[in-house]
Amino acid sequence: MKKKFIAVLSACALMIMTLTGCGGEDDTDKTDNGKEKLTIGTLTYLNASEERYNEIMEKLEKSYRPSKANISVNYKYFDSSKDLLLALNSNQVDYVSAYESVANYLIDTNKDLEILKSERNLSDDFCFAFRKGDTVLQRSFNKAIKGMFDDGKLGELSKKYILDLKDGKEPPKIDIEKIPDADTIKVAVTGDLPPMDYIKADGQAAGFNTAILAEISKRIGKNIEIVSVDSAARASILTSGGADVIFWVSVPKDSTLIPPGIDTPEGVILSDPYYSDTIIHVAKKN
Repeated sequence: MKKKFIAVLSACALMIMTLTGCGGEDDTDKTDNGKEKLTIGTLTYLNASEERYNEIMEKLEKSYRPSKANISVNYKYFDSSKDLLLALNSNQVDYVSAYESVANYLIDTNKDLEILKSERNLSDDFCFAFRKGDTVLQRSFNKAIKGMFDDGKLGELSKKYILDLKDGKEPPKIDIEKIPDADTIKVAVTGDLPPMDYIKADGQAAGFNTAILAEISKRIGKNIEIVSVDSAARASILTSGGADVIFWVSVPKDSTLIPPGIDTPEGVILSDPYYSDTIIHVAKKN
């Protein structure tokens, strides 16, 4: 799947406002007007074109980082975290946007990468997406999420499957127990955002989001079948009925910086968030 991501990556897609320089005067790309030029890779936003996304980010940069007026930033869309990393390694982009949990995993598994320090970060919320009419299913997920917050289960799972996953260890597989004679709902995952959302080489779903699903299955009394989907096809598989639920990331509701509809396609409703993560930048070491 607050989606994004790497950001997610996403989804979610994914937003950050703070940049650092990417080199000296002699090795930095310049625009026609002499500004330092940076290209940042991010996961595709389904409800905003690359042009629209860059317009939004340019306004944010002018409002919150006037000291960086000499930098021209261009965001480039990619449909998967794998494509993002390939672009970074081949110097198509200077940085990539990543959720902090994903960035830490990337650094643990690739010593040629580093996390860049930044002045100000944004964050996205992780949640679930449903078809617009599936309010009963939405409410059941919301009830389960609230219960997991109240009894500490969410904190327990995030510690086990995110914070304690160190030294490049692969996210462990998760077995979702079958409930006899219960209805089955299909949940689509990209498997492209470790340690959040991951599909192992043998096809087994793993990581934090799958652990969340296993717990939700018990609490709502329904079996969950996981189906794999490309990031760019998340909305279409939902609206076409190929899946009943998909992982999503969304701009926090209290955000005044980003248009609220940029992350939610028409005909889609979202659950309450179950996790929030900061969006940061990852680059190759100099």
